[in-house]
Amino acid sequence: MTIPPSDPAAFLRQLFQAGLDAVSADTILPRLLTPEALPRPKGRTLVIAAGKGAAAMAAVAERAWGEAPQSDGPLSGLAVTRYHHGQDLRRITLVEAAHPTPDAAGMKAAAQALDLAAALTPDDLLLCLLSGGGSALMVAPAPGVTLADKQALTKALLRSGAAIGEINTVRKHLSRFKGGRLAAVSQAPVVTLAVSDVPGDDPGTIASGPTVPDATTLADARAVLARYGIEPAPSIRAALDDLANETPKPGSLPHARYTLAATPIQALEAAAQVARAAGVTPLVLGDDLEGEAAEVAKVHAGIARGCLRHGQPLPRPCVLLSGGETSVTVRGQGRGGRNAEFLLALAVALKGDPVWALACDTDGIDGTEDNAGALLTPDTLARAQALGIDAAAHLANNDGYGFFQALGDLVVTGPTRTNVNDFRALYIP
Repeated sequence: MTIPPSDPAAFLRQLFQAGLDAVSADTILPRLLTPEALPRPKGRTLVIAAGKGAAAMAAVAERAWGEAPQSDGPLSGLAVTRYHHGQDLRRITLVEAAHPTPDAAGMKAAAQALDLAAALTPDDLLLCLLSGGGSALMVAPAPGVTLADKQALTKALLRSGAAIGEINTVRKHLSRFKGGRLAAVSQAPVVTLAVSDVPGDDPGTIASGPTVPDATTLADARAVLARYGIEPAPSIRAALDDLANETPKPGSLPHARYTLAATPIQALEAAAQVARAAGVTPLVLGDDLEGEAAEVAKVHAGIARGCLRHGQPLPRPCVLLSGGETSVTVRGQGRGGRNAEFLLALAVALKGDPVWALACDTDGIDGTEDNAGALLTPDTLARAQALGIDAAAHLANNDGYGFFQALGDLVVTGPTRTNVNDFRALYIP
């Protein structure tokens, strides 16, 4: 008889680490960058990397070109990542910029990337390495739109509860870089290798799809703002009414090829494999769950109670795994990302039931905080009450960070340099 894990918290951290390892740049990229998988061009190779995993992905590309037995041309480029997510690069220039609200460093980098891509010839290769966060890190406002306008709009969208696909629909139509426009300026063949951080793994949503045609429209972008009651600056309203800002449509970029290098399901499947090896039955609820974090938590709580009380849908010991990107409609003044919000709502819903849980963002940053997420234990509410902390009040104030910080249950990993979005695990012993 297999003995289930004796340390539930360590077990949950082990599952999370297994997921991270499965989607790291060192794991996923080498096989895609061999000369056989990606023939070297007659001319030069320009790497444009954007996202929280950009530096790690660029480093693997440098090694692949250096290790190639017959590399036909030089490799250079630009990698733009979040502040403190960089690492040493030899041939590719590293730029760090702000996320999730863009800044001047990201705007300068995007302009430089467009210029570099536009200078390529048909004998060259544009290699794009994309990961989550690229939308904010590469900001190239449409004509007439200022950086301040885009910063204000980004903040409003992030607080509105809009889904990431909706947010990126707006971003694409206010950009000279996103929505296929980077590929459109290049005469060289374009090869994109992407790490998906979005529900459904839609290439048009990952980093706002700078190298793929865009099926959304200006009208769709205007509808998103109307849906969430966002009144943008006059310059943004004018840009969304200007047909010149419509994105390249399907069929318009035949020189661009796209490959998903890593997806959220890979992280969940890796965690499930570790669970099975420990004698714990896993159930992957889905890799693309969306909706309000607190509401998603209630659904997870209901499934966990079914396992506890009825052995359905799984007998114990078991672990429920899920991914995707929830949202939070911010109404309070507290601190915390969507994973802390999920766990706090889960604690309130479970009311001390014997369930352990971990919810973390795979990039190591939950929202804009310094933690990846947090841990929930069966005595979370009891420990909070002993400290005079009201879980429901913290939830109403969107203060998941403050709640779990007080209990010492934040999960802090630092930058992971990958990103396949949220990772949630509920362990029922």
